[in-house]
Amino acid sequence: MLSAKRKTGLVFFPAFDWSVSPTHPEREERLLYTQDQVMEEGLLDLDGVVEYRVRPATYADIRRTHFCVPDEAAVTTESHLIAAGGCLVAADAVMKREVDSAFALVRPPGHHAMRVVHGNRGFCNINIEAVMIEYIRDVYNVRKVAIVDTDCHHGDGTQDIYWHDPDTLFISIHQDGRTLYPGTGFPADMGGPNAIGSTINIPLPPRTGEEGFRTALDELVMPLIERFEPELIVNSAGQDNHYEDPITHMNFSARGYADLTARLKPHLAVLEGGYSVEKALPYINVGIIMAMAGLPTATVKEPNYDTEYEAQTPEVDKYVDQTISTVRKQFITSQPPPDINKDGRIIERRRNIFYDTDMIQELQTERIRRCRDCAGALWIESSSSRGYRILAIHVPRWACPACQKQARQWCESVPAKTYDKVYIQDRTKNSYTVI
Repeated sequence: MLSAKRKTGLVFFPAFDWSVSPTHPEREERLLYTQDQVMEEGLLDLDGVVEYRVRPATYADIRRTHFCVPDEAAVTTESHLIAAGGCLVAADAVMKREVDSAFALVRPPGHHAMRVVHGNRGFCNINIEAVMIEYIRDVYNVRKVAIVDTDCHHGDGTQDIYWHDPDTLFISIHQDGRTLYPGTGFPADMGGPNAIGSTINIPLPPRTGEEGFRTALDELVMPLIERFEPELIVNSAGQDNHYEDPITHMNFSARGYADLTARLKPHLAVLEGGYSVEKALPYINVGIIMAMAGLPTATVKEPNYDTEYEAQTPEVDKYVDQTISTVRKQFITSQPPPDINKDGRIIERRRNIFYDTDMIQELQTERIRRCRDCAGALWIESSSSRGYRILAIHVPRWACPACQKQARQWCESVPAKTYDKVYIQDRTKNSYTVI
């Protein structure tokens, strides 16, 4: 009988009572077919594959990561809390060394949810990976984490949350943003002034296949991870690069995902997108589980692979090679230029963020304290088309004394009655205050 070479935990949560709408691609059937396929393949009967029960995350768990406007109850349902809680269960299983790796097969997804949340964008309300990582940091004192986002859509929410954090390496491999939502994720986006080079975007052209992903992984992702030396590798496991996916235009297969997972060897994988609910997603998930467990994956194949899969074209080969060469020059053969601003300088950026699912427009002004010792004190003023105007002050978990002082000064100088609410998220004290 087969047994797992790497003990692997599985957490299932199909969210039976939640969908964007009854006919929307992000609906409960996404995981019901997977559940059937996992049972049919007998994966849960294998020695070394362990299933865990989910539990809901608390609002306190969410407050480590997000500023929810007006509050957590307004932007989450029980399903969102259980999806995030499923990730925490997977994290506990790995961190307590009950298993070598774990896969949170949960939904709704999360990687488009940014630090400030006014509603649902890209089918995401709260960033379940980030909620999990900040939980791990507090409970298990892990500092350096690498996130590899393999969803077809750029992981703009995760990028936003870790934009200023030098202790988080965020790598997103995705379909070129000029051809797909959310329209972001280009090589020039390298991280904020305190974390330049900790964000790496690898935009691949439509119709990229197995070869392109393998090259990106071998020539970019793995060398970058090796250099960063993370304590933990998290795979934001979006599966909508599949050639059958109805809302994207890539050319990946179930076996390709299994190969990618076997090479990456993530400690934790969290399901993101993937909307070919019957023809692709169940087989991709089976391939990922087998790869995480160290089982042979050469036979992983979706039913129509032999008749419908087409190899990557020479034109795509050439485009992929050019993209990888560009990113290699930026991050491997040379280094991004350091930020030249002096310590203590306040650097401002303004953004216009659109919530495509809930049709919300957000205007945001962000101020970060330039700091060579920590991620920097962060000040965010945000107003939305729903009428809220808020101020959010973030003190990073390993904030230096000067950045803690800057945050206190911001808190003491908030103009009275200017905002509907003022949020202070102090990660050095694990405190969250709403005024």
